[in-house]
Amino acid sequence: MSDMIDLIKTRRSVRKYKADMVPQDKIDEIIEAGLYAASSRGQQKTIIIEVTNKELRDKLSAINCRIGGWKPDFDPFYGAPVILIVLSPKDWPNREYDGSLVLGNMMLEAHSLGLGSVWIHRAKEEFEMEEGKELLRSLGIDGEYEGIGHLAVGFPDGEPEKAAPRREGRVYHVD
Repeated sequence: MSDMIDLIKTRRSVRKYKADMVPQDKIDEIIEAGLYAASSRGQQKTIIIEVTNKELRDKLSAINCRIGGWKPDFDPFYGAPVILIVLSPKDWPNREYDGSLVLGNMMLEAHSLGLGSVWIHRAKEEFEMEEGKELLRSLGIDGEYEGIGHLAVGFPDGEPEKAAPRREGRVYHVD
């Protein structure tokens, strides 16, 4: 079995993290993996926002929690100290597909580095809100962007669950 297949088979979503900050070189490697994701027509339209500032991370968590309808003390980022937000231009027809590939690459790279990750939704709603638009403006990001997803990253607190057996009957062969 190739190393890549092993990574794919053993990567699991992590929903409990240690508070320890991830070293910047590891964050950079994860982002680089995202930047090398396949993209429609090779256009590389997605952008990634790296959030390691605890105050901003907590603010984003509170917004995400509010959108999700949870109690205010719930952390939808599960304590992860790093949040990588993937966005694509709203007028790009393949924004969801390209952004999904970026997130997938970053999840695999995080796992290869011994880190945990989990894809968190509600980025679309977050960046439709004035608070999300203001964040983009504060970073000098012009244009209309749609949030594709957040990737919570950190050191897992505990062992991830094993993969469930794969369901039968999902592959059809045509000669």
